[in-house]
Amino acid sequence: MLKINTTLTPADLSPKLTRVFDLAAAKISSINNNTDGETPVFTINGKYTSRGWTEWTQGFQYGCAILQYDATRDPAFLEMARTNTLKKMASHVSHIGVHDHGFNNVSTYGNLLRLMNEGVLEENQWERNFYELALKITGAVQASRWTALPEELGYIHSFNGAHSLFSDTIRSCRALVVSHQLGHVLMDEQDVQVNLLQRAIQHAETTAKYNVYYGNNRDVWDISGRVVHESIFNTKNGCYRCPSSQQGYSPFTTWTRGHAWVLCGFPEQLEFLENYSGAFSNSSNSSDRWHHLSKEKLIEKYLTVAEATANFYLERTPTDGIPYWDDGAPGLVHLGGWMNKPADPFNDHEPVDSSAAAIAAQGLIRLGNFLQKRGGGDEGIRYLQAGLTVASRLFEEPYLSTNPDHQGLLLHSVYHRPNGWDHIPDGQKIPCGESSMWGDYHAMELAILIKRMAENQPYYTFFS
Repeated sequence: MLKINTTLTPADLSPKLTRVFDLAAAKISSINNNTDGETPVFTINGKYTSRGWTEWTQGFQYGCAILQYDATRDPAFLEMARTNTLKKMASHVSHIGVHDHGFNNVSTYGNLLRLMNEGVLEENQWERNFYELALKITGAVQASRWTALPEELGYIHSFNGAHSLFSDTIRSCRALVVSHQLGHVLMDEQDVQVNLLQRAIQHAETTAKYNVYYGNNRDVWDISGRVVHESIFNTKNGCYRCPSSQQGYSPFTTWTRGHAWVLCGFPEQLEFLENYSGAFSNSSNSSDRWHHLSKEKLIEKYLTVAEATANFYLERTPTDGIPYWDDGAPGLVHLGGWMNKPADPFNDHEPVDSSAAAIAAQGLIRLGNFLQKRGGGDEGIRYLQAGLTVASRLFEEPYLSTNPDHQGLLLHSVYHRPNGWDHIPDGQKIPCGESSMWGDYHAMELAILIKRMAENQPYYTFFS
């Protein structure tokens, strides 16, 4: 169980945040100069390597440069990000075969547009038009990967096929929401206009119903807040078939990065809904449900998911808040009482996943802030302090990479344990000491969020 530091403030973390960005500068430059044009995915012996599997991390690479500029105002990183986004990200905007648009394109085009909206970048109409067009298209392309279900549900299906709903994809709803904000729609067959916000909500509700557990005896392993990586459906009739997992240990345990995507994705959608004043539908093609959908009822649904997954994280994570890669991984039995002591990334049995911690910490902070803003004081404070506690641990050794020869920023990340894709260093029995591009990006995103809170700067959201 996480041991929450109840006295931490965002300002208390300022020295650690400064160090994060000091270290990130050289690492981002090294990756940019030494990857031979390939997409960096994860490190082997401290050097980023590529794996040609959808290139889902390229936006994180250039997104890191944007966040570095956001934090330091060093123009070299802005130039790096602008140039590479222009040259290399277009194929990701029109990629019809993946569920990762919210990762690749909101992290690049979205962050650049956000900085222009905030007045950090000088207003340039043509540059703004370029970012907005990319974001409009990416949201529509992502929404077109659609599997419809009965009862007006449905989901953006994963690259596994139309039968597959991934928990990861809740964060790709950002792409649909931003595209909707910009006034865009998906034009479907017979010129049917598809409302992108509706699709984002349908995907979130489907994820909440099938990928998250609430302690209602759904199966023998139904623990409130548990998250399954993948749900499988019969695409002929929309019938739910079973839980599954691609990167976790089993369908009946919790792969902690999949859990973290849900824990982060729902609070940021809550923040959007809280600030959204428009209608959920302005289309004659929509049912009465969409014309009369209550924002408060929707917020209540999303809060149920966010609080259940947050409580699961607090209760089933080691005391320092760094999770092992799967809470049912078989080797954990050899780490007796693993939830009642700090995580050990150098143990002989199961790896930790620091990237899951970075993603989850952001979700905890956003949920805490959301609840406090709505008057949920005690619980809001608890989640906020939990997120700050996890961040404080991540932003120090052995998780923060201080070795100038290591290209990674956040150590002890895990990619795909079942496939054996993670590097095991000499002298170790499990993967450790390596970094991932998504782990580095989310560590920096977490640092930006806390830095802005500490300095009373504009609150960092994907939709600002």
